[in-house]
Amino acid sequence: MERKKRTQMIVRELKKLFPEVHTTLVYSNNWELLVSVMLSAQCTDKKVNEVTKTLFVKYPSFDDYIQAELREFEQDIRQTGFYRNKAANILKTAAILKEKFEGKVPRTMDEILLLPGVARKTANVVLAAAFGVIEGIAVDTHVKRFVQKLRLVDSQNPEKIERELMELLPRKEWSGFTHRMIAYGREICIARKHECREHPLTRIYPQGAGIWPLS
Repeated sequence: MERKKRTQMIVRELKKLFPEVHTTLVYSNNWELLVSVMLSAQCTDKKVNEVTKTLFVKYPSFDDYIQAELREFEQDIRQTGFYRNKAANILKTAAILKEKFEGKVPRTMDEILLLPGVARKTANVVLAAAFGVIEGIAVDTHVKRFVQKLRLVDSQNPEKIERELMELLPRKEWSGFTHRMIAYGREICIARKHECREHPLTRIYPQGAGIWPLS
């Protein structure tokens, strides 16, 4: 009960700090959204947007990805890191969408998880942003960092963390919680060792001030 109450206080505080939240990725259709989210693994949204600004001009249509040459595409996305795996997964995903989904991004969790390189975090972000389908909570590095720091969960594994959070949060808060935690991590409590005793969420759970950094 104490943990649930703390979670409610944290949600209220995050809503005060960040009333309106949404993904900072720049895209013009659901396929570009999926590509952007796949590129964002272990990479900042800012860097992804820099890369896709050129990428989406070079490959303006979905079919351009079907025809793309792997080695060239690797270089196109190189700056996002892990570019070989990302390039292979994106181009394989395009082929699967063409063959099985008429070139459309699927709108169910079961279907989208069939795509190479798409785990629950990516799936949750894409389903929520593209279709308003809320199936779970996207656990990125910021979310994982804070829910452990604030002792909202016991797990280290992202999928277990997601399940624990889904028990603590009402469904209507799932998507906003992720975006607000990301904003908090970027703008207030950055991912480097620092003094955060006076930060808004640390004031809710002062014991978290001394738990840094977390592995």
